[in-house]
Amino acid sequence: MMVSGLPRSGTSMMMQMIVAGGVPALTDEKRPCDEDNPRGYFEFEPAKRTRDDASWLQHAPGRVVKLVHLLLLSLPAGYTYRVVMMRRDLEEVLRSQAVMLERQGKKGAAVSSDILARTYKQQLEGVEQMVAKRPDITMIDVDYADVIASPRAQAERVSVFLGGLDVDAMVDAVDTTLYRQRGGG
Repeated sequence: MMVSGLPRSGTSMMMQMIVAGGVPALTDEKRPCDEDNPRGYFEFEPAKRTRDDASWLQHAPGRVVKLVHLLLLSLPAGYTYRVVMMRRDLEEVLRSQAVMLERQGKKGAAVSSDILARTYKQQLEGVEQMVAKRPDITMIDVDYADVIASPRAQAERVSVFLGGLDVDAMVDAVDTTLYRQRGGG
């Protein structure tokens, strides 16, 4: 089981929901909680190197792991993957990334928001096209704003997709106060 999406698209929130629902996470907890993700990032360093070494997958069955969208393209055959793909308004993603980088004292890419949004859109389309050709990958799209607006409905969808989780616990894991970079300014 995997949670994927663009950075700042709600992947950590979905990881929290799935873990609360009863699936252990494959994480190393090396990246500490901070103001941008006060409940944790749920990252696993070996997963970030999937392009070069996917041997970590042998430890993944029965667990959920977070994998950035582009690394889905590097998943090897030989496994069956269920992917919860987080979607979020690109304007909100870019704003959230900018706020996080500013808070960390880092400069963002020297690329305009329009170009970055187009790039992300193209990347996501490429991932969708690849997934459509891979019978070993099943994917469900979950919109971040929909989770905030209707956590029970989205938790039920994800629970069914992943084979039955504790929906009440998943709903309780959603913290709507963390939806800070909303569309419209």
